[in-house]
Amino acid sequence: MVFIVLSLIGASAFAQASATASFTASATIIQPIGITTTSNMNFANVDAGEGGEVILTPSNTRLTTGNVLLDSEENVSAAAFEVTGEEGFAFSLSLPEGEYVLANGSESMIIKDFTSSLAEGETLAGGTKVITVGATLAVNPHQTPGTYNSMTPMNVTVNYN
Repeated sequence: MVFIVLSLIGASAFAQASATASFTASATIIQPIGITTTSNMNFANVDAGEGGEVILTPSNTRLTTGNVLLDSEENVSAAAFEVTGEEGFAFSLSLPEGEYVLANGSESMIIKDFTSSLAEGETLAGGTKVITVGATLAVNPHQTPGTYNSMTPMNVTVNYN
């Protein structure tokens, strides 16, 4: 008889060793992030002189090093982009890396050291954000006059954080 009583006590102790709960699942589809070029980069008119560099800031300001002279600022333009996506989401920007060539026939200059107006942690307020990109142009001494254009496209990439 003692065995039966102990058996019943043991069974009730194990009866609550597990429990079950249920859950549901959901997903929210967000606006895909996108980027559109609204303005190409233009260092405008430069007198090569003895050479140096022209630094085009994201705020459309040109600075020089060396003996490069700046002419009219009429067409100066940092590259500009409109980023679109989910309102309030943070995103990051990847700039071109390395050096790119601007050419005029057999003559060339180097564009490098890209910078942007995007501050860390910025979000898509209202679902859009305009960002600008500047760079440094290395001008050779007595560079041959003419219009120099990029040989390959320079890409910027945006991603949600």
